[in-house]
Amino acid sequence: MSLKDSPPGICPIARSLAVLGDTWSMLILRDANSGLTRFDQFKKSLGIAPTMLTKRLEMLTEEKLLEKRRYSERPPRDEYVLTQAGRDYWPVLFAIAAWGRKHRGDGDLIWFKDAEKGTDVKPVVIDAQTGAEIGTRAIQMIVP
Repeated sequence: MSLKDSPPGICPIARSLAVLGDTWSMLILRDANSGLTRFDQFKKSLGIAPTMLTKRLEMLTEEKLLEKRRYSERPPRDEYVLTQAGRDYWPVLFAIAAWGRKHRGDGDLIWFKDAEKGTDVKPVVIDAQTGAEIGTRAIQMIVP
């Protein structure tokens, strides 16, 4: 059986992209992991239309990547705080950033520095079982 012929929904990559496969969602999570929590902060950082931002924040909250918390009763105001799932997405964004720097790196780019050491962050994705860097060995996809 090929992956193309397999039942829908069994691929964890496809499941993840169904939730996080659009640019705005990834950039909202980038900003949230950088410390932004409020609607106006996201809007200013991203230059996103309010209706689009509202939809993405609702979806990320429904999918439990963000948690909506009230920080003001008068007027009613909420902030969006990362859940563990949202924090766990941070290394994924750095892997995407490393790929982008390598393959889309023309012009000026943001640099990511280790806050304590001041060194450039250069992510590597490894297999925890073997210690091998992903992409250096063949990987099989086993379809149930």
